[in-house]
Amino acid sequence: MAPPFLRPPGALSEKDLQARCVSCGRCVAACVYSCIEMRPDHPFFGGETPRVIQGRKPCFLCMRCGPACPTEALRPVFMQEAGMGLAYLDRKRCVDYQTSSGVMCWTCYERCPLKSSAIYLRNGYIPTVDKDKCVGCGVCEYVCPIQAITVTPARMLPGKDKTQGAAAKDKGPDAQKAGIKELAVKLARLILGKGAGGA
Repeated sequence: MAPPFLRPPGALSEKDLQARCVSCGRCVAACVYSCIEMRPDHPFFGGETPRVIQGRKPCFLCMRCGPACPTEALRPVFMQEAGMGLAYLDRKRCVDYQTSSGVMCWTCYERCPLKSSAIYLRNGYIPTVDKDKCVGCGVCEYVCPIQAITVTPARMLPGKDKTQGAAAKDKGPDAQKAGIKELAVKLARLILGKGAGGA
């Protein structure tokens, strides 16, 4: 069984990402933390697409993958707009919620790239995920010593399988501009030997 994974920041919806990605690997090369891997989406057909396996190495939000993508399968977005998923903190497992434990961990809070925003300390000492500000990078899940946090990928959230990141939304490009982009994607596929109809 394949490990759970996230899409890198600024990814399009699954359908659009798989249609646009040409498996060039530029996002992998651009990532300064080596968080992105290229893996096939299907064992028998189709090309490789980028993914972050948060249990192995989460995304530290260097935000270099989007600008490196030549087909806009990953689009340039700000850290706060990465839209990779959403963290869930299990209060029954988190030691900070167990009043009798006498332990104050705060590992998720201290290591969060959006510290005091995506994860903040409620009442000054209780780690809490802000659902409106969490971008699902997977760092908290990776560093939690007792696996009290899990991140649900954006594509698995109800009604969320769409372009990741507010800045990644199309702002009404005209048909000519959209056509030029589509031609660029097809040309890139042909150059990389994937054929105009490949994914």
